[in-house]
Amino acid sequence: MADITLLSTADWDQPLWTNKQHVACELAALGQRVLYVESLGLRGLRAARPGAKADGRRVWRRLRRALTPPRQVRPHLWVWSPLVVPGAAGGWALRLNRWLLRWGLARAQRFIGLGRDCLWTYSPMTLAVLPNLDYGQVAYHCVDAIQAQPEMPAAAISHWEQLLCRRADQVFVTSPALLRSLSPLNSRIRFYPNVADGAHFAQAMDPALPIATDLAGIPEPRLGFVGAVSGYKLDLPLLVDLARRRPEWSLVLVGPVGEGDPSTDVSALRELPNVHLLGQRPYASLPAYLKGFQVGLLPLGFNAYTEAMFPMKFFEYLAAGLPVVASAIDALQPYGDLAQLVPAAPEAFEQAIATALAGGGPNREQRLAGAAAHTYRRRTEAMLADLAAVP
Repeated sequence: MADITLLSTADWDQPLWTNKQHVACELAALGQRVLYVESLGLRGLRAARPGAKADGRRVWRRLRRALTPPRQVRPHLWVWSPLVVPGAAGGWALRLNRWLLRWGLARAQRFIGLGRDCLWTYSPMTLAVLPNLDYGQVAYHCVDAIQAQPEMPAAAISHWEQLLCRRADQVFVTSPALLRSLSPLNSRIRFYPNVADGAHFAQAMDPALPIATDLAGIPEPRLGFVGAVSGYKLDLPLLVDLARRRPEWSLVLVGPVGEGDPSTDVSALRELPNVHLLGQRPYASLPAYLKGFQVGLLPLGFNAYTEAMFPMKFFEYLAAGLPVVASAIDALQPYGDLAQLVPAAPEAFEQAIATALAGGGPNREQRLAGAAAHTYRRRTEAMLADLAAVP
């Protein structure tokens, strides 16, 4: 068993849980002691815009938490909020962040009695703020092309990521595109796709679970998407065209609008009577929404970000028993036996959805078997085995 410091790029209690929170939970459940370090603020502060919140509330919450010791959220798992200058890519701000993080992290580790067996980091700029990695092992878990997200310091991220990959004892990636781009930098690199909390989403198949009340009144068939409704990920014009083509279908989007991309414009979707933007819902309630869908949608655009991503919702939909229609991005190609993968075009989505509604495509047994093979527990055990094999 190891003491693990996990550097995240997401706050612990953000509404949309990602790899960082799930992996921290699995590591702790497997007996590791984990200090989850919340986001180091890769981008600068965002001012208020129409339809988007400013970062002021988050800053005040971070200041309050930074002055308190790590808080234990589960057995073997603590969360700590570092005090840093957001978006610092160089100069005095970066030097200050190095001092603040080194001092604060040492203090947090002493408070828990945590050793420095392993640094498990999701931040490509780790070496910018922690130039001396005095840990027994360093693992870099690359789950996105973060530099392709809006408002990120792309050049700085790419520079520091290359240095981190060369320094890391083990690199994990979640898409073939990331594997291709980072393999020249480290021979110890492994591809593990994004997975799902199978037991959680399998609740959608429980006959005793009621459909979410705000979904039950929406006419069937309901075609559902769960996640961030953001313009840099989703092909929003495709959804508008699809809704206009098939007014008898209900398109339901569950998730925050503009997460990571304040320029996201959903006004055309809001004008359509068969499109329902339900907003953010708690993670615990998502099975009740998936239970009310007839098809799970992943209408992704094709760009630098999506070509390097593996959508987390893919195996979550499958674990809920849903047929899936998804844009045929690079990372999903090996899983064409589990879903209908189509071009990001309204005609292709329309035909694939009609096939799914008629009972065509991969059958339920295939879908559930695929989901069962891709869980956080299995993947975390495999990654720990990889680390154990490092000379």
